[in-house]
Amino acid sequence: MRLEVDVVLRRGPIAESRHRVTVAVCGAGGSGTGPSAPGGADPAAAGGPADPVTTFRSAAKPFQLLPLVERGHAERWGWSDEQLAVMCASHTGSAYHAGLVRGVLERIGCTERDLVCGYHEPQDPESREHLAAHPEDRSPIWNNCSGKHAGMLCLARSEGWPIEGYHLLAHPVQQLMRRTVAELCGMEPGELLVGIDGCSVCVFGLPLSRMACAYARLAAARGGGDARDRALARIRGAMTAFPVAVGGEGRLGTMVMQATRGRLVVKGGAEGLQCAGIPERGLGLALKCEDGAARATGPATVAVLEHLGELSAAELEQLAVHRRPRITNHAGLDVGFLDAVVRAPIGVSE
Repeated sequence: MRLEVDVVLRRGPIAESRHRVTVAVCGAGGSGTGPSAPGGADPAAAGGPADPVTTFRSAAKPFQLLPLVERGHAERWGWSDEQLAVMCASHTGSAYHAGLVRGVLERIGCTERDLVCGYHEPQDPESREHLAAHPEDRSPIWNNCSGKHAGMLCLARSEGWPIEGYHLLAHPVQQLMRRTVAELCGMEPGELLVGIDGCSVCVFGLPLSRMACAYARLAAARGGGDARDRALARIRGAMTAFPVAVGGEGRLGTMVMQATRGRLVVKGGAEGLQCAGIPERGLGLALKCEDGAARATGPATVAVLEHLGELSAAELEQLAVHRRPRITNHAGLDVGFLDAVVRAPIGVSE
């Protein structure tokens, strides 16, 4: 199923700006409620106008972590669910997050200097204040992707691969990531376009519907099957059990997982991307704001989950700050709000 969402900034009676968001909803088998499997009858599955090809960005992190868990390395190292959650994280750079990542690095015999993600100012206000006063403490540990990079270093250590160049496409870590993401998305590795992410590792380009199918498979895992099913179920459980580790206080994905008490698994990415899995229905969805505006993803995501009947009145109330965020001016005056309207399905494959 394809949906479109209009996210409009309303300043008083004026519709000032508009963001167009495309949504793909998919079942774990790539059929039924969602788009057809590769090679099926749905033309949009090939990346047509209703199914844009875009980058997976940080929404790919659960699947980039998958080889570490699937191959038994999480058990070998004794990683807790909280540590696995931060390996999936786009975190706010709080002291809590930095401490989790440092713990991973210390155990595998690496340091912050081994992280190639680079430094950026953390979103966490206490960390920003600390680093402004102590610039000597700035390091890649504060990068919102440091947990993912620690997981990649752990995978290299576990497989006996060199840690040098672990972020490069030719490195075995990134080759394995590419194969794994392709498999979860129902594609061949060579079909994934490859670029460089904001944190210097490989980023993959693919149709939005394929991302939705990967999240459907994450949602559908029951933990009683093969190694992949068990690994997916554990990763999902880690994310929903420790939503603050995955994001941070006030972040969209964290708040949705908190409000729904883990009934939904949610992970976003840069440039207006948001993905979610609905375990009870074995569904995945992927949303992309065409102009890359992150401010549109909150209203769109909550509106789509509401449209699908996945949020109760109490949960919607908890998520109101994202469903209809207020706009204030420099004097602190409330001058408008963002609102999202879900359009009728573009098309359905049965």
